[in-house]
Amino acid sequence: MPLITYRDALTQALREEMQRDPNVFLMGEEVGVYQGAYKVSRGLLQEFGERRVIDTPITEEGFAGVGVGSAMVGLRPIIEMMTWNFSMLAMDQIINSAAKMLYMSGGQFKIPMVVRGPGGAAHQLAAQHSQSLEGWFAHVPGLKVVAPSTPYDAKGLLKSAIRDDDPVIFFEGETLYGSKGEVPEGEYTVPLGVADVKRAGTDVTIIAWSKMVSIALKAAEALAAEGIACEVIDPRTLRPLDEEPLVASVQKTNRCVIVEEGWEYSGIGAQLAYVIHRDAFGDLDAPVTRVTGADVPMPYAKNLEHMAMPSPARVVQAVKEVLYIE
Repeated sequence: MPLITYRDALTQALREEMQRDPNVFLMGEEVGVYQGAYKVSRGLLQEFGERRVIDTPITEEGFAGVGVGSAMVGLRPIIEMMTWNFSMLAMDQIINSAAKMLYMSGGQFKIPMVVRGPGGAAHQLAAQHSQSLEGWFAHVPGLKVVAPSTPYDAKGLLKSAIRDDDPVIFFEGETLYGSKGEVPEGEYTVPLGVADVKRAGTDVTIIAWSKMVSIALKAAEALAAEGIACEVIDPRTLRPLDEEPLVASVQKTNRCVIVEEGWEYSGIGAQLAYVIHRDAFGDLDAPVTRVTGADVPMPYAKNLEHMAMPSPARVVQAVKEVLYIE
């Protein structure tokens, strides 16, 4: 099976879906001639032309609105946000139009639209360009929210998102683009709303998504050397959430640590902790613990940025706390 990057897996998904369906098109800042700020759209302008790979001005609300309108008349737009930090300028179109149109039109207008781009911190991009905003979008009924952690999942989930008839918010990990993984050459999809066990274990359940999965796996590897078997589960889709495997894992391990890049207050982890307490309270041998980003704007200084992010060491510490080892 070929070993390719997360970036190339996304490009394959875009190319294959644009080849499969002439109604699919890509639009955003620098997606055409420059081939994407993170080079996800490499070669697409040359293959599909400027009517299907459309460079836009710096007008997030405008081109998000064009996406909603084109979806209403039967096209399948893919809207690239250069970073999710810029999506704040398009929130009215995404939340007040895309998410609500099916409901407000009495089912007359589906919005088969994907809004995708990089999210979270990278390397010293500071407070305005390092935010994990998946909790904002997962809060809104009418949106589906996806955050893949591997190249395999990135390709399969993006293809499913493009074929979905609802608006899908697709978070790509900003530091994952160069990561590599096995991706099949043939056609495949990964269904939305299905979690995946990234590592089996019996002592503690660790729930993580996007690039936090690699943090969780590094912590699990370190803990395995001490005889502690962690089960790492990736929800992959944050809304709708595949609750059953998360609960079943905690019912098996009796302990749970949630790892989230975003801020703790009202984060996705709060919803996950509620689900675990609601459905597995009697099985817990320790309170659910969360490892999150620091409750501050992201610092620019490299050492402070590192301290603000979840790390394998912090996850190891949290696991030992729920095991009452330390």
